[in-house]
Formats: sequence, structure tokens, C-alpha cells
Amino acid sequence: MGKKHQPSGEMFKGTLDMMVLRTLVAGDAHGHTVAKVIERSSADVLEVEQGSLYPALHRLEDRGWVTSYWGASENNRKAKFYRLTAMGRKQLTLQSTRWRQMTRAIALVMGDRTLVEGAGE
Repeated sequence: MGKKHQPSGEMFKGTLDMMVLRTLVAGDAHGHTVAKVIERSSADVLEVEQGSLYPALHRLEDRGWVTSYWGASENNRKAKFYRLTAMGRKQLTLQSTRWRQMTRAIALVMGDRTLVEGAGE
């Protein structure tokens, strides 16, 4: 077990955007930190590849959900930091609501009554 798994396909693309926005709620961060927070928060089940992360960050920036600026990382190297915008916070709320509805619906189909009962709160 112990191996990381990376979901693939369009669903992961949308959930990656949501997870990046969620990570930035805690404060500005550079890409490497965003990836590590997602990995740690998922109990190391999800692995965020640079080939997925940076396109997601650029996509979020293009949509106005995050902004970026250059700063110094923990080891004093030049790094691009990302900041959640007010529009990004609204989008995170919308996506989180949709995510909960979708996971509840999938749980219903899969017969997982525990998840369904807990999702209605």
C-alpha cells in the first residue's frame, strides 16, 4: 500500500483546481508548497505532478481566481507566489457545494449510506 495514486482525467483537473483554491485560503504560497499541502492533506494518497499543477495555477490566474507575484522562498530562492482573489473565494464556495452534491449522489448510487447521511449536514 503506501503508494501515492494520481487520479487522472477531467474530474481530477476540476478537483485539482478546487484543491488549489482551498489550499490558498490559508495564505499565499508558491507552487511547491501548494503541491505538498495537497499531498499531506490527502494523507499522501494524492500526488500532484508539476505537469498538472502549473497549468492549473495558470488556468486559475487566467480566470482571475488567483493572482501571482515574485518573492523569496524558504531557502531564499526566487519563487512565484499565488494569492486567492475574492472571485476565487466565491468560486471555491460554488465548487465545494457542487463537489458535496456530486459525492453525495455518487454515494447514493454506490449504496454508501454512511457517506450519504453525513453529507446532508
